[in-house]
Amino acid sequence: MAELDKNELAGSNSPGVQSFETRDKRWRISTRKLPILKAEPIEQMNDRLGIPVPEMIFGDNFVEVEHLRSGWKLNFNTFDALNRVSKSADGMLQVAYSKEWQKDRQHHHQGIKEVVKPFDWSYSTDYRGTTHATATPQVQWETADKSKTPIRADLLARPDPILFYDDVTLYEDELADNGIAVMSCKIRVMPERLLLLSRFFLRLDGVIVRLRDTRVYIELGSRLVIRQYTAKEEAYDKVNATLTARRENAPEILRDPNRIAPLLRTVDDRLEVTELPER
Repeated sequence: MAELDKNELAGSNSPGVQSFETRDKRWRISTRKLPILKAEPIEQMNDRLGIPVPEMIFGDNFVEVEHLRSGWKLNFNTFDALNRVSKSADGMLQVAYSKEWQKDRQHHHQGIKEVVKPFDWSYSTDYRGTTHATATPQVQWETADKSKTPIRADLLARPDPILFYDDVTLYEDELADNGIAVMSCKIRVMPERLLLLSRFFLRLDGVIVRLRDTRVYIELGSRLVIRQYTAKEEAYDKVNATLTARRENAPEILRDPNRIAPLLRTVDDRLEVTELPER
């Protein structure tokens, strides 16, 4: 059993970082939570991405899982998540709200002289994490059958102690007061396994509700990493009508992605695995 030593939980030399290892020295889990970026780093990120960043940008935040014996890492960070946002008119939500958003964003970035170029202003991303494998370049993700290699929901439902938990926001935007777009990453570690959930949640009032989830599941005594990406969405009016018919509190539920998920259509569902070398 790969247990975590609570006494090893400590901040690293970098501000805002918590990092710890399993006792068998197989895994290290690290998170960082810092305040919203200031003006100069925001403009630098604008330039690097080629699009304006969201209203609340936590550009220094991340969640990372590292396999110490091979050097393999899976990292979830703000820049790479935003870099997966469409930078063309393809996939852009063609609604009147986008014009209001552009006016609002140009007000906040008056130093930007060029017109905001077409891009997915809802900040929808299919980001599934960034793999670093300099020590193990041969490691690849392979498509797997989720019926044969499932994320073990039965084991995750057990009342095992949670030895570490963190909830890290990467970015958030209220879309000119017409909804919300949030990218976040949660991780919880139990004595024998861990689960990471990276979630993009979009609610654009009168238009669409969207969830894009990446789950990473690891049995800590093994070298197998399971990653499942699931995308769901539904028209806002259809979801609202369903809630009204059920006489449920639509405004409250529409703010809660966990409660809204069962009402959305699954548009993508894929599972990948990678087995790491022992060194």
